[in-house]
Amino acid sequence: MADTHRDCVAIITGAGRGLGRTMALGLLQAGAQVTGVDIDPPALDELNAAAGAERQRLLPLPADVTREDEGRRIVAETIERFGHVDVLVNNAGLNLSTVDPGNVKTAPSIRDIAPADYRRILEVNSIGPFLVARAALEPMLKRKWGRIIGVTTSLDTMYRKGMMPYGASKAAHECLVAALADELEGSGVSANVLVPGGAAITRMTRGYGAGQAKLIPPDVMVKPLLWLASRASDGVNGRRFIGAQWDASLPAREAAEKSSAPAAWPQLGRQSILPDGPIH
Repeated sequence: MADTHRDCVAIITGAGRGLGRTMALGLLQAGAQVTGVDIDPPALDELNAAAGAERQRLLPLPADVTREDEGRRIVAETIERFGHVDVLVNNAGLNLSTVDPGNVKTAPSIRDIAPADYRRILEVNSIGPFLVARAALEPMLKRKWGRIIGVTTSLDTMYRKGMMPYGASKAAHECLVAALADELEGSGVSANVLVPGGAAITRMTRGYGAGQAKLIPPDVMVKPLLWLASRASDGVNGRRFIGAQWDASLPAREAAEKSSAPAAWPQLGRQSILPDGPIH
């Protein structure tokens, strides 16, 4: 895998732990230069240690993605260090258990959620991706090549009972990616979604107890990410890729086709309770 992405410069938010750390290390091992962003400096220290000999191509950057000035700083410092930016992985995310560890309800109702917690999760999971993508797009569009990759969640999680506010915030992120893909069509810059395909082993799922054995390992994200971060995915836009369904025994393009579908809710968009037209 070494040096297959030696010309690639990537920003990964939420890179200190879980999916973000795994994706950052996967890109580093492939030869990419990576800005690993996290609000928690100790988590970035752990990422730096895990990078080993690859840490010379890693820029650990503490930042809060919910602040507009921080989004601009992330992109500016990446360009200052590495010369340009090719890939943005909007991965930073929170759920109720990470914002409010004392809230141990497995399926909280709306009455169990503090408004401040709802706002914080929405800010990190949906406003943050907008701010960092907005900052990264200008240099990408100038170079006529780039990748915006949003890590959202399973579609049914977005509207499932007991998944507020995590599901709603990830739904907003998914819609952002779908709309952005349409806006970017033909520009050389693409926007796609990448998800594990179910609950993955991260700090958000520590409460699963014995169910941990059924969780998806974070490394399912690496192969589709490397493909999306390459020229091989030119022209692929507005798709959602499921890491657990990526079949590494297939040619990459075929694996991509079999593990993806249009972003957002295409199966719902094709349905109507009226036989002769859309619902208004």
